[in-house]
Amino acid sequence: MTPRGYIFDYGGTLDTGGDHWGRVIWAAYQQVDVPVSELLFREAYVYAERTLGSTPVVQPHFTFRQTLEAKVRLQLDYLSLPVSFLSPLVASLYATARHHTAHSREVLQQLPQPKVLVSNFYGNIHTVLSEFGLDGLFCHVVESAVVGVRKPDPRIFTMGVEALGLLPAEVTVVGDSIGKDILPAALAGCHTVWLRGRQWMDAPVDEQCAEGVIDDLSVLLE
Repeated sequence: MTPRGYIFDYGGTLDTGGDHWGRVIWAAYQQVDVPVSELLFREAYVYAERTLGSTPVVQPHFTFRQTLEAKVRLQLDYLSLPVSFLSPLVASLYATARHHTAHSREVLQQLPQPKVLVSNFYGNIHTVLSEFGLDGLFCHVVESAVVGVRKPDPRIFTMGVEALGLLPAEVTVVGDSIGKDILPAALAGCHTVWLRGRQWMDAPVDEQCAEGVIDDLSVLLE
């Protein structure tokens, strides 16, 4: 059945093509030859994410480039690495985000159904959407830092459904995370499509949790 409305995740879905940002950043570390093991990098990544989630480092006016700078700077500080790595890392990561958001924009523009964005973000998602030309493509945005509910709480998807003015069974949720997107969206009564990419953990993923599995957002147009 063709959905009457869509709910999209942002990070890892619209800006990396399904890859977890931890994987994307680690690849950039390797590209720039940052002298650190993957194990230590993972510790630094988790530290930075927890810091950004618990303290107002990222301000509502921050662009995504500024958000990346704050994130990577926290990682480098944790690893006691020189700030000279900051610029090449951010340049690489920003180029990745620009590439994937451009592709996502093309797909979203061709989907005629109303769309809502539901994202765990830092309070600056509207600035980021405008930065990448994604503003105006969603009839509503539900951002965790604003509504006070975070994935994997199913209530955040219920908010998205209510914003669409539809029944849960009429809505399809598209996301890159089984645990944070697919499972809670199903609990909220929505249909689900998993955008398959490199996951944070190497453990096997139960793809049957999602009703549909795609490797590129353009498949939605078919």
